[in-house]
Amino acid sequence: MQDKLISAGTIRKALLPASLSLLLAAALLSGCSQDAANEGADNAASAAAAASAQPSAEAAAEPTAAAPAEAAYPLTVTDELGHELTLEAAPQRIFAPYLEDSLAVLGVKPVAQWANNGQGQAYLQDKLAGVPLLDFNSGLPSPEVIMDLQPDLIVLHNANYAENGVYEQYSKIAPVYVFKQAAGDLDSSVTILGELIGKQEAAAEGLAAYHQKVEAAKAELAPLLDGKKALIIRFNARGMFLMGSVYGGFVLADQLGIAKSELVAAENSLELSLELLPQIDADYIFLANDTANSGETFYNELTGSTLWKSIPAVQAGQVFNVDDRYWLGGGVVAYSNVIDDVLELIAP
Repeated sequence: MQDKLISAGTIRKALLPASLSLLLAAALLSGCSQDAANEGADNAASAAAAASAQPSAEAAAEPTAAAPAEAAYPLTVTDELGHELTLEAAPQRIFAPYLEDSLAVLGVKPVAQWANNGQGQAYLQDKLAGVPLLDFNSGLPSPEVIMDLQPDLIVLHNANYAENGVYEQYSKIAPVYVFKQAAGDLDSSVTILGELIGKQEAAAEGLAAYHQKVEAAKAELAPLLDGKKALIIRFNARGMFLMGSVYGGFVLADQLGIAKSELVAAENSLELSLELLPQIDADYIFLANDTANSGETFYNELTGSTLWKSIPAVQAGQVFNVDDRYWLGGGVVAYSNVIDDVLELIAP
């Protein structure tokens, strides 16, 4: 059996058509442990959109969604750790490491972008042209480095980033907003970002379009995946791992409604050994080789083993190599790309 390879240039990328309906549903993503600076997740209060009916002279018109109110500055808010911050005007120079995906939905470029070992999030680079890389491989940048960027708003995507005096140091440079876990609830975190920087309408339209895409994909896939299970196997320098409802696994299970393997029914991540292979019960298997973190050795070990070749999904040709750059990422753009991949592979 020959695995199929998906690349960003060969799949459908119908990214986020504009929409006027504001159907914002909470999309909960459980956090999982990942290599040091490569973890991203969101959690914040969810946004609501009010719908209003517009009667006409001849007949009652269909209800239309009310446009979100633009932020008025000065704007004082409280972040998820209880810090109060005031923005005197709409921020123009934003530093929000590992939230570049959400900023892209809003059409905003930050003053610098998160990087690991000199590499930014590859799937976003077409949207981040000209944005300098800031390496997080050895931890958060020093206050001196941040000061040189001259930000007027700093957003930290998880509470860990604010520890060890970082919040206190950064808040002397610019107002700082801290999420507890930013990719845990994308509806909430994208909405909050929109409110902070005066892009509420862009946030609402981007989220509504994404949810419409999810519903359309579910309808297309439902007759093909009834009673089927899917599983993602991730490879990095530490080993092989089965992924549950996290990153690409969140899209498969929680967004598209594809049943999970029993092996990860109650887990977000489970280390995989060759001895576990006979227990794999998935009809579709997606392989995400974390190339930035040297997963090639374990990938070759798995795919070359006799036990692997005896798995029904392997024998049926239903194993696919996928792009780790967004299957292991969290955000509206990443999730939209995963949906495109699934449709291309399962419902071409």
